[in-house]
Amino acid sequence: MGDHARHDAVRRSYDTVAEEYTDRLHDELAGKPLDRALLAALLEETGPGATVADLGCGPGHVAAWLAENGAARTVGIDLSPGMVEAGRRRFGDRVEFRRGDLLGLPAGDGEFGAAVALYTLIHLAPDELRPALDEAARVLRPSGLLLLSFHAGEEVRHMDTWWGHAVDVDFRFLDPARTAELAESAGFRVEMRMERGPYAHEAETRRAYLLARRDAGPGGAQRE
Repeated sequence: MGDHARHDAVRRSYDTVAEEYTDRLHDELAGKPLDRALLAALLEETGPGATVADLGCGPGHVAAWLAENGAARTVGIDLSPGMVEAGRRRFGDRVEFRRGDLLGLPAGDGEFGAAVALYTLIHLAPDELRPALDEAARVLRPSGLLLLSFHAGEEVRHMDTWWGHAVDVDFRFLDPARTAELAESAGFRVEMRMERGPYAHEAETRRAYLLARRDAGPGGAQRE
């Protein structure tokens, strides 16, 4: 399957589950204390007045949490129009939603003071990870922070049903060390790496987190 067809399959799959996803997971951060702590640290280090982006935002529940906890403005970007519409209905008073691809974000250079990408890189092919990180660097201001999370490992899990809905989507586990190297090659300095086991309500996978800061110098996002 080519890149375009794969992206279309991911989009259609998330469109299919958008309403149920929103109903089930709109308050999932309530059961994820470590995630909340990392998001709070991101906000504290970013400081007041900055716009924070949620890349691959789904229905925008993380962006809404950020808005409720100190972000001056939040922008959620997602490939799935179904997710964007579900998010607008539930969180439109707190989040600005845009439809877009991680490989071509609908945002200006340096528009955001910080960004999160939680379990979004997992739908990209290996050769798309660096371009996606380049895009994240482009839309961040110098010294802006990026928080990544993903399933740790080398496995690829395919789903053709999700909550009883027919889908066609792969979940790619990522190697934390390799992902950190790619982030650094895209112009980031990795400041924190951690892993945790699953909470009781989560799938049985190890969860990895990277907190990375965009280089402050000109052209930082272009370093090889």
